[in-house]
Amino acid sequence: MIDLHCHLLPGVDDGSKSMDISLKLANDAVRDGIDYALLTPHHMNGIYLNHKKVVIKQTQDFQVELDRHKIPLKVFPGQEVRINGDLLTALDQDDILFADEGGRYLMLEFPDDDVPSYTSTMIYELMQRGIIPIIVHPERNTKIMKKPDILYRLLNRGCLSQITAGSYVGAFGYKVQKFSKQLIQTGQAYVFASDAHDLPNRKYEMTNAFVKMNHEFGNDYVSRFNENAKRIINGDNILPNNFSEIKTHLFRLF
Repeated sequence: MIDLHCHLLPGVDDGSKSMDISLKLANDAVRDGIDYALLTPHHMNGIYLNHKKVVIKQTQDFQVELDRHKIPLKVFPGQEVRINGDLLTALDQDDILFADEGGRYLMLEFPDDDVPSYTSTMIYELMQRGIIPIIVHPERNTKIMKKPDILYRLLNRGCLSQITAGSYVGAFGYKVQKFSKQLIQTGQAYVFASDAHDLPNRKYEMTNAFVKMNHEFGNDYVSRFNENAKRIINGDNILPNNFSEIKTHLFRLF
């Protein structure tokens, strides 16, 4: 399997505090069936800055440690980029890493409880540059949970979405789990990723998520999600989704 979003690099964000922890997480990933992982430390989120050149070097060093410890995981440098007013400048300065080497797919994060007012303009500017934003863990964004049409409109404009595997299996509670399932049901989800951290509820759940998906939706969904992950990391066109809106009467938080 391919994991497009995880926090395994040691000492760079809220993911892993040390190399020993990073190696443990890597072993956990392999046990969960992951062969390839895009390392996505937080970048430009108001707390962490993980610059492109530094992340590339850290990823190379981490691969050396993985190989030395005979952990069969191939890692690639990436970033989980927070949407912010300086993003276009960072792109101009070549300080942004993508999910693919060709610079096509961008792992884009929103604040946990908001979708900034300038999001539509930023998405337009990114699209004009040939960049396809992948909205990471929208199922955990409280504003999108209350107003799911926000994500629907972004997908209509060409964005993609990545669901955290743990969300779908209940690691973040029933409401997030229910919303995750609705996003899958309506075709508004394209891939799973672990978003693994060294935190109690942020472990690897990829296999569990795919087992659950196979039970609830069938193997075609499983194959589609896995194929999309492969296509994203290779910079290829993803499989198209026929997505529909979540009807508000089907989704009530309060």
